[in-house]
Amino acid sequence: MSQNFQAGDYLIFQIESGYGLLRILAIEEYAGDKIWHLAAYNEFFLDTGTADAAIENPALLSLSHPHMALTNRAFESTQTARMTSKPLTELELQPFYDWKNNPHAQVSDRSVRLMLGLR
Repeated sequence: MSQNFQAGDYLIFQIESGYGLLRILAIEEYAGDKIWHLAAYNEFFLDTGTADAAIENPALLSLSHPHMALTNRAFESTQTARMTSKPLTELELQPFYDWKNNPHAQVSDRSVRLMLGLR
């Protein structure tokens, strides 16, 4: 599932009768496995068209989680689809850099839904 994803991708995932958005900040290899660095947005959408329109004006989106580090297993437990890809800004990447510079940084094995408090 994840082979074609790359940093800068906007991903959509379904929750009940709506959709949420994620953004890939980075993908790292560690001990033979991938670590997925994601940002998650507060907004939920009724359909993919509305989500696509929101991506065209990302200044209107607000972050619920500026950075989450997930194991490959945790990432792949939530089905996602790539919407589009846009270059990341230094501001968007800063939470990832902060995580990398934190000697106590952790990687979660909890799914995206659990990290966001969704079931």
